[in-house]
Amino acid sequence: MKIALIQTNPLVGDFRRNSKAVLERLAEARGAGCELAIFPELTLCGYPPRDLLERRAFLLAHDSELERLINRVSGIGLIIGALERRRSRRGKSLYNSALLVEEGKVRFRARKRLLPAYDVFDETRYFEPGREPGMTIPYRGLSLALTVCEDIWHEEESYDIDPLADLIHAAGSHPPDLIINISASPYQTGKFAQRCRVFGRICQNRRLPLLYVNQVGGQDSLLFDGRSMVLDGEGNVRALAAGFSEDMLIVDTDEIDALSISGQGPPENELVDVLDALTMGVADYLHKSGFTSAVLGLSGGIDSALTAAIAVRALGADNVLCVALPSPYTAQMSIDDARRLSENLGCRFRVIPIDDVFAAYRNCLGDLFSGLGEDVTEQNIQARIRGSLLMAISNKFGHLLLATGNKSEMAVGYCTLYGDMNGGLAVISDVPKQMVYELADLLNREREIIPKRIIERPPSAELKPDQRDDDDLPPYGVLDRILEAYLEENLGIDEIVERGFRRDDVEDVIRRIKRNEYKRQQAPLGLKVTSKAFGYGRRYPVVQNFVE
Repeated sequence: MKIALIQTNPLVGDFRRNSKAVLERLAEARGAGCELAIFPELTLCGYPPRDLLERRAFLLAHDSELERLINRVSGIGLIIGALERRRSRRGKSLYNSALLVEEGKVRFRARKRLLPAYDVFDETRYFEPGREPGMTIPYRGLSLALTVCEDIWHEEESYDIDPLADLIHAAGSHPPDLIINISASPYQTGKFAQRCRVFGRICQNRRLPLLYVNQVGGQDSLLFDGRSMVLDGEGNVRALAAGFSEDMLIVDTDEIDALSISGQGPPENELVDVLDALTMGVADYLHKSGFTSAVLGLSGGIDSALTAAIAVRALGADNVLCVALPSPYTAQMSIDDARRLSENLGCRFRVIPIDDVFAAYRNCLGDLFSGLGEDVTEQNIQARIRGSLLMAISNKFGHLLLATGNKSEMAVGYCTLYGDMNGGLAVISDVPKQMVYELADLLNREREIIPKRIIERPPSAELKPDQRDDDDLPPYGVLDRILEAYLEENLGIDEIVERGFRRDDVEDVIRRIKRNEYKRQQAPLGLKVTSKAFGYGRRYPVVQNFVE
């Protein structure tokens, strides 16, 4: 039997749009001779809908569009993720379900049993877990083990129950012919390799092939990479859909063992994935929010250069405006490099000096600040002037302002609230500084996009004479490794010191992380690419006094 694995890019809450996409791809699959088409988890409403699930109007609109969609299914079977109401007054009012639809009727359903409540997930807030072990589904001569996302991650996350094992056990003497898993699994570095490892082990243990269908697209901070796949009973990946774009992968169940990586190949490397993820995230965030263009401040430094390059990849050069806002401390080479970068990208570029505005601020505050030396206050004024001017441009022309700070700076508060943190989207706020340089080198692989001098110059905020980042911070190579150990591995001070770092550096970095939580909680939304991003999925109190 020919089966279509279809990864779609839904818009949360746009039921008519999402349903239209399903029907179009369903017709395409039927025209290609497929007898079954499989779509991702919660395809109809988009994932994650979050507290929209608490709104009665949202649920009514979902149910209405689901009924309309079901009535239009003919000539091909459809497996789709959808919300399902519970009638019980006890527990949550919804299931996260997979429905098998055929000829205008729901023939079978599978209800998600393992509801993740870690990192970015909060499903126990909304859903009741399925209680029954499920059953294998007979469909046109095949027996299907239908599961929803987390239900096959039993061993990886150490759950008390194993829904797949229960399902197969319940099948008794009629085991399934293949496993189907529909997912909305967000991207992070290393996720593809992790999936291959987990899925491969399942296939080897069960001696069954697996069809995995994943959502694609950007949804707020979350980035879904797609990469739906087919694995044989030995755990080998036999077919792979595209990463970071919609795709349809067709497989004949009689030929799974004979396939040799049809469709896309595996990811070239992790950096290419990160770049593609960020590009998709910028494009989807703007377009799904109703924006078509972006503006950003171009300092002549590496962070804003990378952000500009990603914006142009995502939106096209004509839709990106880069603005240099030099102060009395800005080197001429910074303006020259910013201009050259814009020329390389082909985007619009303007220079707006802030000298006079900065002088006016100092004059206005002169009496109050009389007798006090200049310090970080005057540095922050420059950043806040730039932030206000960029917001004015955003308001006037309808461009979304992109913030350009990286994860390392955000972690230790090397950023200015209401200044360079202004913006509607923080593109690289989950990209550590060392990776920023690596991504810049990747972009320059075929031709110079980011000028070499931007990459080679010591990083500086240029807010006072001869300023360098490493005057205040450990070298970024050291800082990033401490941050990874503390933020992503949850190690304590002693454990990090045991890895060879200076205790003074570790204690200072962790103190800065804690002290600047209030800034990060006022930061623009950022795109998540690591295992633990600031914002979405990291829930720390601003006011606390825990000492490591």
